[in-house]
This record gives sequence, structure tokens and C-alpha cells, in this order.
Amino acid sequence: MKQSHQTTLRAAVTLVGIGVHSGDEVKMILHPAEVNHGIAFLRTGLPGGLDRLIDARHLAVTATELCTVIGDRESGAVATIEHLMAALTGLGIDNVLVEIDGPEVPILDGSSAPFIDAIDQVGIAVQNATRRYLKVLRPVRVTQGKAFAELLPNERAFRLDVEIDFPTPVIGRQRKAVDLSPSVFRRDISRARTFGFMRDVEKLWSAGFALGASLENTVAIGDDGIMNPEGLRYSDEFVRHKLLDAVGDLSLAGLPLLGTYRSYCGGHRLNFSVLEALFSSRSNYAIVDAVPRRETGYAEVGSAAMTAFAPEIH
Repeated sequence: MKQSHQTTLRAAVTLVGIGVHSGDEVKMILHPAEVNHGIAFLRTGLPGGLDRLIDARHLAVTATELCTVIGDRESGAVATIEHLMAALTGLGIDNVLVEIDGPEVPILDGSSAPFIDAIDQVGIAVQNATRRYLKVLRPVRVTQGKAFAELLPNERAFRLDVEIDFPTPVIGRQRKAVDLSPSVFRRDISRARTFGFMRDVEKLWSAGFALGASLENTVAIGDDGIMNPEGLRYSDEFVRHKLLDAVGDLSLAGLPLLGTYRSYCGGHRLNFSVLEALFSSRSNYAIVDAVPRRETGYAEVGSAAMTAFAPEIH
């Protein structure tokens, strides 16, 4: 069922942690924002004391190799935004200003769960403005070798159907499909962590990546199995994390989607590419208003929510 009104946070909340790639400590504050603001990042701590405002939109994406990056190095960028964006989208939050004093969103435990915990500390406010949706009208599809991603019409919900296939028995072939809602995101997706393979860690380090990766924030895959002593959070945690990444990346459409997303062996690059394909023609989509319920003012929504090295941080 579509959410009828826009939402924001009831108060600001602060998170501190390190970037999984940079290894640097960063402070991030999630601020409430007015209606129709959307999600935007205020990048502070730039040379000369400058700040830069970056809208969380696909047009701002500048890199998708190991994570999703918006902005550019010269004037200010923010990397690894996908887990935070997934949390905001998964909980149905429309309007937030993300103030951040470093170049990368903190990795925390490698999932969206810590962001949800922070949001639950302050709560969600329903705003007096109708929510708008981006409705997929025509199928769009992108491919990369055997991999593909596509968006298909679906008037009722935002459905994700994600399949992965890794040539290791530790992962193998996994598939997960959900109709996205706050309860489904909390229960089935939010706690799935980023993952990677031990065998290529030196290659990543030499390239300046994964400097902050550890068993505290990454599921590490060795030759014989999972290196993390606590094991997996879900038996199919790998495909659930890919689904989490897709929720975060596709939120860069700028409005919540009404459509079905399908992918096979996808990742940040294909998630971004399918948005480019969607926006390549105005006939592919329409912006529609949700049907409003009879309610006014503000209300609290939701309260309680319910590590390692890698050559590729997924």
C-alpha cells in the first residue's frame, strides 16, 4: 500500500564512525527537512572552510566501482551512501538533510541497522504534504555481460527481485524477492552486511580501498567459509545485502518508485545504469501523487527496530 504523506525526522540525530574505504573517522548528523526537500548531503570540512550541498540524485553520481559516490573530489564528494539511503527509503522517509564532515558515510556494522537504530531514537514525523511517486510506465533494461538489471511497470508497489551467482559454494546462487515496506525492510533486509573475499585484500589496499574494513563491519569470505566468528545473520545474507544496496542506489531516482526491479549478478554500476535508462525518455515514467488519507498535522511513526577484509566491497 502506498504511503500517502511525506515524512521527515522528529529531531536531529548524530552518528560517528569510520569509512570502510578511507578508514577515516567521520561525523554525520541527520537533520529534519521541510516538505519537498528530498534527501540532500551537506558536505562540510572542505578546504578553505567551504561547504557543498549535494542532492541525492542519480545526476550527482560520479563513481560506482566499489560503492556509490555523489559529487566530485575537486568540489566535494560523499562516498558509500547506499546503506544510509537504503535505511531512509526502507523506512519511507522523504525529507532529510545529511550533514557530514568527511568524504564517506560511516560504515558502522556494514548494514543499514545502525542507521535505523539512530532514526528510531528520534522518531519519524508525518508531514502535511502529499507524497509523490515515480511510476514506471515502460520496461527498461541494461546488461553487462551475463548480468542485467531492469525496471518494469507495477502500479501497486515497489517490488525487488534480486539474484546473485558466485562461483564459490560459500555463496553460490541465491535469489530474494520482496515488496518493499518499512516492516519488510526492517525484518528481512536491514541487517544484511557488506561482504567480500579475503583472497584479494592486498589488491584493494594497494588501490587505496577497504582501509577501514574489518570483521566488525564486513562479512569476510575465505577459501573454506565465513571468517566472522559469529557467522551469518541470515542464511542468505549475501543476496539480502545486494537487495539492500539496490534499495539505496535506486532511491537516487529522487522519488519513491512504483515499479518492479529485477537484477541478475547486479551491483552499483547496473543499479545506476538502469536509472539512466529510465530517465533517458520522459515516456518511461510519470510522477503521480499518492491518494491522501484523512489525516492532518504530524504524528510519530515507528519507534523500536526490532567483520574483515575484501577485494570487492559489495
